[in-house]
Amino acid sequence: MPKIVDLDPPTPFISQIHADTDSIVLVNTFFVPKEKATEFLACWKDGSEYMKSCPGFISAQLHRGTAGSQLFVNIATWESAAALARAHTDPEFSLRSSRHPDGIVIYPHIYQKVAVEGICVA
Repeated sequence: MPKIVDLDPPTPFISQIHADTDSIVLVNTFFVPKEKATEFLACWKDGSEYMKSCPGFISAQLHRGTAGSQLFVNIATWESAAALARAHTDPEFSLRSSRHPDGIVIYPHIYQKVAVEGICVA
């Protein structure tokens, strides 16, 4: 079973997932022991296939750290925090998530776009 750690303890993931926000990006960082990478990828795919079928899911992209890094980052876009909360708290997703190998540490955090004049739009 993976361990979930809040990246920003004063703003825990559980409070973020229940915030009333539209259009969010979930950035989920995973520490994966090298010997567990293949098993992790199979579990991530299984959980992501479920999430992809949920209302409000827009996209997901998994990235792997370079130079032998043990870090993976999933960047997933959702229509709202409420949509992510419904999918995340579904027993089916909990079952799939519980299959992650021991030693995995997950650091989930929710973000929203920020407009910076001349650079990017929200």
